[in-house]
Amino acid sequence: MPRHVLDESFVHSVIRRQVASWNEPTVSEVQKAVAANDVVVVGMKQNPYPAKACKALEAVGQPFVYLEYGNYFSMWKPRTALKMWSGWPTFPMVFVKGTLVGGASELQALMASGELQRMLRAEATPG
Repeated sequence: MPRHVLDESFVHSVIRRQVASWNEPTVSEVQKAVAANDVVVVGMKQNPYPAKACKALEAVGQPFVYLEYGNYFSMWKPRTALKMWSGWPTFPMVFVKGTLVGGASELQALMASGELQRMLRAEATPG
């Protein structure tokens, strides 16, 4: 099923640069971390689900990088840019070998099924 993203041809040329660069440093930071690490968890303070994802990974001894962007009262713009970029509506965003696998619940399901270990053994491949 294709992901719905507004085609660039429907974004007026005057604002294309603004749309493309909105909170680009945050998105770039996450992209670089995802490219350089097997497991990346992107989260925020005060939300218990990023902590659950991190604890689940720690419990099985899986190294990961954690990136945190504000809380419910701060840094909402960078978090919105990450949601727009990834298409994932909540935090955490968990990436394994470059692939977005979802949040804490999806991570726990992958761990329970053995899929996480299979993904970690495989070469990085998109989607």
